[in-house]
Amino acid sequence: MEPLKAMIRGIRIGYREAGDPYGEPLVLLHGFTGSSASWIEFADEFASCRLIMPDLTGHGHSAAPDVSGRYAMEEQVADMDALFTRLGLDRFSLLGYSMGGRIAIGYAAKHPEKISRLILESTSPGLETEDERRSRRESDEKLAAFIEREGIRAFTARWENIPLFASQTRLPKDVREHVRSGRLENDPAGLAASLRGIGTGSQPSYWDNLEEFRMPVTLITGALDEKYVNIAEDMARQLPDSSHVTVPGAGHTVHVENPARFATIVKEALKP
Repeated sequence: MEPLKAMIRGIRIGYREAGDPYGEPLVLLHGFTGSSASWIEFADEFASCRLIMPDLTGHGHSAAPDVSGRYAMEEQVADMDALFTRLGLDRFSLLGYSMGGRIAIGYAAKHPEKISRLILESTSPGLETEDERRSRRESDEKLAAFIEREGIRAFTARWENIPLFASQTRLPKDVREHVRSGRLENDPAGLAASLRGIGTGSQPSYWDNLEEFRMPVTLITGALDEKYVNIAEDMARQLPDSSHVTVPGAGHTVHVENPARFATIVKEALKP
């Protein structure tokens, strides 16, 4: 499954395709420090779908512009829409993890008519107050500066040890090394600019948009990730048509920590 590339709105966007080219389209958006390669292991599980797996700006085989504004939510939503249009996707299911989930929410708010189902793993609609956003922008700026100053290896060592990923320490060594190698393949300049441009403190809040979502929404969280379990519960109360599945023994990265259960949840969500 070799990565493909397209010039979209003046920048290079990498993506992968798999599955049945005549199946129902399913778009998968990875998280921060990930890439389209994050989803390769699910190609067989979702083989009945036409799978589209983009590399988000600054990640994988996509370009890493040196202007952080090019990573902003409205820019990434426009890039994704232009890519989907080029690939002939008029209506499709959209799955997003963490940062990819935030972009999926932004996309669904802008183009609700194109989304048949929305599947969100460990994500949020953003921060509700300007004070929260300002504080987050400050912390993201410090982390972006660390990446630029210390490099990708030092950043990866720091990132994989934050509390959000504590549950990953229990994974087999080969799985942890696979996740680490994927992070190390990213461009440090792209990650730094991504933090500045599409970090939670920089994006709009979509909390007020949730009640307007008419597509079915499946929320997936790991039981050990209490922060995002609570966020998902709050989202479910505002979404008109939603289900929330919490996976015991998993943390923020359900698709890594319990891929079999994750695949089962997604396939259930995709049923007509």
